[in-house]
This record gives sequence, C-alpha cells and structure tokens, in this order.
Amino acid sequence: MNRSLTIIIILLSLSLSMCKSSTTGSEPPNAPGELARDGSSVILSYGGTEILTLETDIPPSAFTVKELKEERNGMVSHIFTISSVSGGRMTITGTIRAGKESFTCEADRRIEGTQVIRHTYGPSHSLLNRAVYDRQSDWLLSADQSYTSASLKIVPLAADSSGMTYSLSMTGNEVTFRFRPRYYQVHRGLRYFEPWKYEVWKEPVAGWCSWFAYKTAITEENVREAADVVAETMLPYGLDYLQIDDGYQQSGGKPEAWITPNEKFPSGLDSLASYISSKGLKPGIWTNVAVHDSAWVSAHREWFVRDGSGMPANGRWIGYILNGAEPAMLDSVITPVYSRFRETGWSYFKLDALRHLLFEGYNSHSGFFLNGSAEREEAFRNVVQRVREETGRDNFLLACWGVLPGVVGLADGCRIGNDGYGYTALAQYNSFNNVVWRNDPDHIELTPQEAYRSCMATSLTGSLFMVTDKPQVYHTDLIIPAQKSLPVLFTMPGQVFDLDPSRSANLNRTLTEMSGSGERESDGSRTSPFDLFMLEMNLPWERWCVLGRLGEKEKEISLGELGLEQGKEYLLYEFWSDTFLGTVTDKIVFDKPDPQYNCQLYCIRPAQPNPQVLATSRHISCGAADLSDVEWEAGVLSGASRPVASDPYTLLIHEPSGYGSPVVTAAGGNIISQIVEGKVRRIRMESQDGSLISWKIDYASVTPK
Repeated sequence: MNRSLTIIIILLSLSLSMCKSSTTGSEPPNAPGELARDGSSVILSYGGTEILTLETDIPPSAFTVKELKEERNGMVSHIFTISSVSGGRMTITGTIRAGKESFTCEADRRIEGTQVIRHTYGPSHSLLNRAVYDRQSDWLLSADQSYTSASLKIVPLAADSSGMTYSLSMTGNEVTFRFRPRYYQVHRGLRYFEPWKYEVWKEPVAGWCSWFAYKTAITEENVREAADVVAETMLPYGLDYLQIDDGYQQSGGKPEAWITPNEKFPSGLDSLASYISSKGLKPGIWTNVAVHDSAWVSAHREWFVRDGSGMPANGRWIGYILNGAEPAMLDSVITPVYSRFRETGWSYFKLDALRHLLFEGYNSHSGFFLNGSAEREEAFRNVVQRVREETGRDNFLLACWGVLPGVVGLADGCRIGNDGYGYTALAQYNSFNNVVWRNDPDHIELTPQEAYRSCMATSLTGSLFMVTDKPQVYHTDLIIPAQKSLPVLFTMPGQVFDLDPSRSANLNRTLTEMSGSGERESDGSRTSPFDLFMLEMNLPWERWCVLGRLGEKEKEISLGELGLEQGKEYLLYEFWSDTFLGTVTDKIVFDKPDPQYNCQLYCIRPAQPNPQVLATSRHISCGAADLSDVEWEAGVLSGASRPVASDPYTLLIHEPSGYGSPVVTAAGGNIISQIVEGKVRRIRMESQDGSLISWKIDYASVTPK
C-alpha cells in the first residue's frame, strides 16, 4: 500500500475512534507557567511539563528576561520578554511541545496587510504563524508581532502518541511571548469548553436536507426519491447523509407525535431509515423542543415551566416550556424519542428551537428559576445533555439555531447564523470551527448565482456541508460545484481569533436575550468585510495552498500576506475556469470573476525546476483529496489518483521549458487523451470502478526539446 494512502487510512481510523470518545485527558490548571533560566537557555513549564525550550546564541550576560504574571476575572496571562542588552541582534532557537490536537496559527490580528480567513489541512507551515494552540489543554503560546523579531518562524516537526513537537527560530534584538491558559474557556468566554473531556467530530459531514426543497410539505415519497437521486449523483463524491426536516411529525410535541409520523409517511420512520441506509446513506432527522399540546401539558404540569399563578407558561415560537431542571421530564419526554430514533438507525440529529427554549422560555420566565442565570443555563444544558446521551457520541448532533455557548461540549455542530445560507458567518466564527464544534452556515441552495460560491466557501473551511434542493436539480450542471467541493476535508483554523469579531464579541448576551425572532447580536450576519478564504494543503509529498475569492473588494494580494515566501516563484492556476495564469513572485492581481461562477479559486504551488503536478479536475483542493505518493525521481514523475467511478479525470502537469514529450502510462485505469497547451499537459483518465490509478510520466527516455 502506498505511504500517503496508508497515512490517510490511519488518520480516518483515528478520527472514528476519537469521535466516539467523551473523555480525552485530565483537567489542566488555570495558572501561569514557570519560567527558568539555565545559562543561555530559557525554559517555560506548565503543569509540570516543559512546553517551551529556547536557546540563545549570545552569553547569558548579554540578554535579559523580564516576566509578568497577571490574573483578571479568571483570565491568566503570563508574559515574558527576552531582550539583547546591547540592542544588537541575537538568534533564538528552540522547541515547543504540545498535545496531539495542537496546531500552529496566528494568535492576534496582523497589524497591517490584507486579512484572509485561513484554514489548514495538515500541520501548517505558514510564515504567518506566530503561535501554537494546544486544544486538549486549551492553552495558547504566542509571540507578539514586532519589527524586532520579524523573522520568527514556527514549524511542525514530528508527532507521536503523546503530542506534537514544533521548532521555533527568530533573529532580532527582542521578542515577547504570551502564555494564555484556558484560552477558549476563559479568555474567549466559553465557560463550558472543556476539550479534555471531548474531541471534535473529525469525519466529513455532508448531506441533503429536505427543508428548503419541500418545507413542511415533505412526504415519504419525496424522501425516497431524494435518497435515490443523491445516492446516484453525490454519494460517490462524498455526500452521505440524508436528513428529513420539519413536516414528518404529528402536531403537539409529545413523544408519540415524534415517534409515529403523520399520514404523509405511511410506512413509518423505522422503514424510512432502513430505506435511506439501503442506499448507502446515513439517515438524519430533525426535531425541536417546542410543545403545543395544551391537554397533554395540563396533565403533566410538573414537567413545564410555570408562571406566577402556577399554570404552565407559554412563549412565542416555543409554546409550552419544557423544564430542563425536572428529571421526570427528561425521563418521560426526551429519552423516549431519542432512544427510539437511535435504536431504529437514525445517525444524524438536528435539534431545533434551542434559542427559543432559552430566550422565550427560560430567560423570559426567569422568576421560575430561583438561582438566576446559572440555574437557567443548567436547565438548558440538561435538555441538550439528555439528547446527547440518548443519541450517543457515535452519532452526529447539530444544535440549531444561533451561536449558543450553552451547547459547547454537547453538540458536534452548531448553526451559526439565521435561516438560509450565509458564508459571511464563516468569517465571524472562523476560530470556532473544528475546535469548539463544526460550524454550520445552513443549507446550500444550488442556484446559478450562489452554487459555486457557497460550495467553495463551505468546503474550504471544513464546515458542515448540507445541500437542500429538489432532486431534479441534481441532474443539471448546477451539481458540478457540489461534486467538486466534496469530500469536505477536516481543517483547522489558521487563526484562533475571529477575523470579524463583530458577532462573537456579543456571546455573553445569550443569557439576557428574551426574543429569538430574526437575527440576534451574536448570530452570524449576512454581511462581513472579508471575502478571501484560504486553505493550506500540507501532505507528505508537497505543500501548497488554494485561495477562494468570493467578492471583489480586494483587487490584489501579496504573497507575504498569504504566508508565502516573497520573491519565490509560484505557479498560479484558476480552478473554476481551468486556466493556467503563469507564475508569480510578488503578488496576485485579481481579474473580474466569470459570472458563470461568481467567484474564483486560485491554486498556488511552489514552482519546481522539473515537471510537476499543477492541479487535478477532481476537487477544489487541486489534489489533496485524490492524489497520493507524487514523486519526481530520475526524470520520472509518478503518483496515484483516485477518481470517481466512470467520471473523467484530468491530471494537469506543468512542464518547464526543455522537456520533450514524455511516455505516459497508467495502471488501474485508462488514459483517454493527452493535450498540451503551452507549458501545461492535460492527461485525461478514467476508472470504471473508481479504483486507484497509478500513473507514470517518463521524461528520462525521450529527447529534450
């Protein structure tokens, strides 16, 4: 088996085991580190473990170390500065040791330059990184931005069973480090973020949702037709969930109304789950926490929040308010529904109306709760916790809707905006994605105006990817951007701050909101000043990046602002229009997007002196999802590709001047054609069954041009 494929299989196996685990480690202290000097070395320890070891190239007497430890409202900061006494330059090298879920990133917004929403697939090597975040222990170690330490560089070195090691180097006369324990939990205000107790869902989550396609008019026949079409047109590409939304249940909200569907679903939900599964898809189901059956509520008053007269209280959108502080309610209302759904094969759960339970329910009837906001939030979490327990950690739970800190640690995903897709929210909560939970920008509609833009932004950020069209749409060309954006790779954010903080800065308002109607201050909004999304690819055989441009605000961007090496030569290719744009060494100047796509996707690869892969036609990553074991050796470029069965696949090779026409061979598939346009060779291949195609492009046995 080839090395890259082996690594991918190991990572997928590890992800499966991780997503089923609820406990991953011990609780770290909310305390500063311990700083020590030993000759020319500086060592930072935390929780009894050395996490930073630095070595200077000047004598101990030639530099100073100043230290500050501070605590404000539970936020601990440990700052230390290393300075050259003479003001002359010094070189500092060292290592950072962090947990297995750690990653390199930017810790603070850059002082100047064009801002880009960054995500990474594999350990990031970006020159923009000035920090390491350890998710499992929730600490952040960063170096301040400074012209005196502009050369600072952090590079991932190696991983083992206990964690990751990074190298650090800088040249300058001074550098300031900041250590922030409990970064997301305290500094970012997410009190329930305890990552030592849970891991984020690492499998791709991509599927079809019935809501915008059919709304409440959905029928069993609609769902079966959708399963047939989705299994044919998108399952081979990586979309494997099918979720029914509002419209299948009976009215009222009592358990029987959920378990036994209405007359539009005559075969029952058990049968429907089996049918969806028979197509190779994973069944998903929508529920909410609203109750409207007054007779049933009257018979079980103790299960509901009550008003001053002792009668069950009522709130807009939520109806009668389930009392999450009452164990009998959880046992009698929550458990029967979700345990039944899990037993009958449903594996994706969308839990809706949560904001209404908290806002119109608990916050609007605060007098019912004797201990104020703490008890209200505890009651709220009890409801979600019971759903989590009954659905199981091996099934996906989506909290809907709005950003609710109370679901942190319980839900695998959270819908971060209002009804309807909004890619701008992905710039407002970019730091949450795949650290706190998986962001859900809501369902994608494959329209001529938005299909390419929405699919691209969702996939580049590694977010929840759900389409919601009537099945006939998937027999048109509008399906192409979805197919090219699937599968969704598991990404990590390149920044642990929100590039647009205008919404996340208001998260503390969720315990004082009393209306969940429309957009709230903490919800992802429809507008944002940022529309450049970057995904770095870091594979064993090559590192490159792709840049998605969703608007026309920015007219150009320097390579340095992308974290690339200024002055180095890079190949530039636009994916949607399939256009090689030549090479760049300084900056990328954007042209106007083609209205057919309404966006652009640039693949940026370090240029090599020999023939190299430029891109593939399969996926917007330009090779990360389908290529493995790419190698140039002794005049032969070789590798392996995994296309979709019976789907023509194009391998694009950049050939510098001086190389003649090579001999191209492939095993496991057929070569359909070869076309050379300038310096780009397009090799079209196909595999009837989707098998791996091992290919070789031999330049060694031909006469150079």
